[in-house]
Amino acid sequence: MDNASSNSGLNNGAGEYYLIKAKEQGVQVIGLTRGKDTRFHHTEKLDKGEVMIAQFTEHTSAVKVRGKAIIMTKLGVIDTED
Repeated sequence: MDNASSNSGLNNGAGEYYLIKAKEQGVQVIGLTRGKDTRFHHTEKLDKGEVMIAQFTEHTSAVKVRGKAIIMTKLGVIDTED
């Protein structure tokens, strides 16, 4: 069974995991809401070397990362310095 069908009917990427590894002090991870009005709903600050594993949910549709970090998803790896 694939991940999409094991998430109780969630769609649009909900249920997908992503990983963020901070390459410097104070990397900000900001969760953005779903719906017609996209808003910030959660923030985290990571120190150098810290790793955050998170999941898109019915409330979180996007994530904004400020600072030098490596972001890993099922689609690949992104280095914010590239």
